[in-house]
Amino acid sequence: MAHRHEVIVVGAGGAGLATALYAAREGADVAVVTKLYPTRSHTGAAQGGIGAALGNVEEDHWEWHMFDTVKGGDYLTDQDAAEVFAKEVIEAVLELEHMGLPFDRLPNGKIAQRRFGGHTKDWGKAPVHRAAHAADRTGHMILQTLYQQCVKHNITFYNEFHVTDVIIEDGVAKGLVAYELATGELHLFQAKAIVIASGGFGRIYKVTSNAYTLTGDLQAILYRKGLPLEDMEFYQFHPTGLYPLGILLTEGARGEGGILRNALGERFMERYAPTIKDLAPRDLVSRAMYLEVREGRGVGPKKDHVVLDLTHLPPEVIEKKLPDVTEFSRIYLGVDPLKEPVPVMPTAHYAMGGIPTTLWGQVIKDENNTVVPGLYAAGEAACVSLHGANRLGTNSLGDLLVFGRRAGIHAARFAKDADYHELTEKHLGESRERIERIKNSTGKEKVAVLRAELQQTMMDNASVFRTGELLAKQVEILKELMDRYRRISIDDKGDAYNTELVEALELGYLLEVSEALVHSALNRTESRGAHAREDYPERDDVNWLKHTLAYKVADGKVTFRYKPVVLGRFEPKARTY
Repeated sequence: MAHRHEVIVVGAGGAGLATALYAAREGADVAVVTKLYPTRSHTGAAQGGIGAALGNVEEDHWEWHMFDTVKGGDYLTDQDAAEVFAKEVIEAVLELEHMGLPFDRLPNGKIAQRRFGGHTKDWGKAPVHRAAHAADRTGHMILQTLYQQCVKHNITFYNEFHVTDVIIEDGVAKGLVAYELATGELHLFQAKAIVIASGGFGRIYKVTSNAYTLTGDLQAILYRKGLPLEDMEFYQFHPTGLYPLGILLTEGARGEGGILRNALGERFMERYAPTIKDLAPRDLVSRAMYLEVREGRGVGPKKDHVVLDLTHLPPEVIEKKLPDVTEFSRIYLGVDPLKEPVPVMPTAHYAMGGIPTTLWGQVIKDENNTVVPGLYAAGEAACVSLHGANRLGTNSLGDLLVFGRRAGIHAARFAKDADYHELTEKHLGESRERIERIKNSTGKEKVAVLRAELQQTMMDNASVFRTGELLAKQVEILKELMDRYRRISIDDKGDAYNTELVEALELGYLLEVSEALVHSALNRTESRGAHAREDYPERDDVNWLKHTLAYKVADGKVTFRYKPVVLGRFEPKARTY
């Protein structure tokens, strides 16, 4: 089957829907290819809010938001991206409100805002109310609002289609191949412009807040094709995952006054970030929690976690402003946050790295910012390097709106003057071969076994704290897993809804992105943001104030090039909170 649309967006989360909507508003014929029904996309799980310097509760300025973003990113953030973002996110929030998003309100009718980790006023002097929110279901509301708008603009949706190939020939993006889950058929998509908005890859880790579908499909597909992945060593662990499940409890709980405590009942963040305490950036809080446990102050019979204490807050704040947090604790752990503290530990949450792009979402293939014509990326799949080495809370929802919108507008304008490229059956060849090879294999390896080994070893060797020794060990483990992956077989040989086949394909993607992450982490001999090397505890701006571009040469063989960080008004300084 062949389809043809001017702009095709891969992924129907916040970034994909924002891209599609703004491309359609520019007059383009737009389609969205998504492996999930759109409103099931993972943006729906985002809880806390969207940071924008609206100044509704107290004085705030976009310059302060920009400063927090650059400092939070440990000065690896490209400052031109941070400036565009901090200015445009204000407008983006107001546009969402006009589309009908039901934000919480202040008594005067303006959008309510809450405090959030790493967001400060007056260049770091005190926390600030900056996160606009709809209870603790902000992502869910964004997804619903954008989807309604896309339906209104008659955007075509291909739901439950898994992209298996991006067709790039002579350096130009020409189309896609996708596997239709309902029939097992391969479809060819012709496009003038393609936007990748397929989300993250938290499923490389055992404990993660990410949905089962976040397997880094498109990052891996482009990486296999010789395009680089940028800054993959920077992977964020969110401090408050329900222990031991990893289900996320929003930072908004600390924004409303929640406190992290150890077994002695101490508010231990006072030791690590005396000024903003529990509202320090996520990388600092995650490390502090691990250190408390490591030094013997963990809670529980195994002393293996800490707790989030909300018991001192008025019950109506907890029930009204944090309904999901209370519900999750009660359902999954049988813990009532009104009466007792909730067990938490860091959970794999967000990829700062990804497909390198310009400020307009154009995918670039080298350190000279050479653009791949017709190819764009936005949201967590992309790396415009807004987030640098560590993303601030709420900046992901802002990122997907601001850069989704920019990618959509640019892609639509590019498509106006571009032509379709000729595609034939032969373009399905590679995907068909891969699928047939898995279906017909008589190997002895099982997908679930390999995936569990990958997730456990990534957790052990490449998570919150890292050393050269553990990372080198993980490089060897990944080589071995890739070798065994060639010998996987599946029991389901059918065509309709073959989820076993899909999981086999996804495991391949997980292995590729893990390889890029681990090699990049081993290569970067410093600690910065979320990348904490215990054998290199200091940040090293002389040698490492630069972006990593990782290129795949062969399984287990990765080469690196580097791209300078775009500096600006904020000179790199030590991060203290």
